[in-house]
Amino acid sequence: MSGELSVTQDTQKTLRERLLKQLRNQKEEDRIKKSRSIEAKLFAIPEFQRSRTILFYASFDGEVETFAMMQRAQTLGKTIALPTILKNQKTLTPVAAEDLQALAEGPYGILQPPPTARPLAPQSLDLVIVPAVAFDKSNNRLGRGAGYYDRFLSGLPSEIPTIGLAFDFQIVECLPQLASHDHPVSRVISN
Repeated sequence: MSGELSVTQDTQKTLRERLLKQLRNQKEEDRIKKSRSIEAKLFAIPEFQRSRTILFYASFDGEVETFAMMQRAQTLGKTIALPTILKNQKTLTPVAAEDLQALAEGPYGILQPPPTARPLAPQSLDLVIVPAVAFDKSNNRLGRGAGYYDRFLSGLPSEIPTIGLAFDFQIVECLPQLASHDHPVSRVISN
């Protein structure tokens, strides 16, 4: 335990680099198979079943595949939102994603709704699905380093559940160097 407390900032960077490499290098068929397992677990939980408006994320770079999840959720009558990144303001805004075919590349190469899409108030969300490079056993998350989700989650009403999706290799015992602005999620679903 004392070794966990003395880790350096480099450890967080090293962990991020190692896991991003693992995400990118996994076989696509394995990624899809594991993502389907995660999808089945997500769709079975009460938080998902009772939600009407869900903020998903547009998966990229080897992350848990969310596009099939979003399409299936839409067929169940749920409103899907995706984050729109305003890089100059360093903010993430939930925006209705009615047509998943109309998404366009935004900052960092992540797909997001077009500028004409309807923004949603964070308090109108029933559930937020959160990406990460890693989660730990206490549901803390290690993002990609820009802090967009930490800032967004800090302003989200506490009664809105936040669920992280991760492959089993993305879950570690304890994340190094957590800061006061780092926001954990309510729970993590893995394959």
